[in-house]
Amino acid sequence: MDSFLKHKATIMREGGRRLAFVRDSLVEFAQLGVNFAEIDQKAFELIKSQGAKANFAMVPGYKWATCLMKNDEVCHGIPSAQKMIEPGDFIKIDVGLLYEGFHVDTTVSFYRGEVSEGTKNFLQHGQHALDRAIAEAIPGNTVYDISFQMEKTLTRHNLGAVYQLTGHGIGKQLHEDPNIPCFAQKRDKKEKLYEGQTVAIEVMYTQGNPDLKQDTDGWTFRTIDGSIGGMIEETVLVTANGPEILTRPIS
Repeated sequence: MDSFLKHKATIMREGGRRLAFVRDSLVEFAQLGVNFAEIDQKAFELIKSQGAKANFAMVPGYKWATCLMKNDEVCHGIPSAQKMIEPGDFIKIDVGLLYEGFHVDTTVSFYRGEVSEGTKNFLQHGQHALDRAIAEAIPGNTVYDISFQMEKTLTRHNLGAVYQLTGHGIGKQLHEDPNIPCFAQKRDKKEKLYEGQTVAIEVMYTQGNPDLKQDTDGWTFRTIDGSIGGMIEETVLVTANGPEILTRPIS
């Protein structure tokens, strides 16, 4: 690994640790009766407390620190004060930060109140899909290997793999090459992963039809059939010793 990649790994490892703290603190804060604008304001405060910047708010046209979704919303949800956490809600918090010149990104899905066994299984299967996808992030493998395991796990449980949005490379920019789909494409067999590469691996999936539609706000994507949608994401460092999840807290 060259000196730049070593430097990048060191900084992103620390940035990932700080982002994990932010994410986990937001989950704790996001209780019944809290609205999405309050969660987003808390995110700004937490990110600042970590000596970092809210990188989502640097995206042209976007002014929030987080993307917040519930139930049929899958991705890019605007943190509106009109949306409140209610019993039975399936919540997604997508948050990132910029730390010493490098970006990190993570998403967590969870529920509040009583939910069905089907919803609990939906969350568990999504996490399994992410874990199996991350395990493929090793030097010499390809994006196809990551996507194949993700799709295989989801389809085994009759869940839909979203195809309109993807995971991505990450580092000096929030979104870099390569795109990492939730489904396998033969064209993704070409480019091999390399030691020191950093990627944001995202499982975006649905209980029903995987097709999404975009709201009139120009950001929020939700399921076309109203079924629950999930999103789980970690920033991962590709190493010779296996994938290192940068956005999981250090025990």
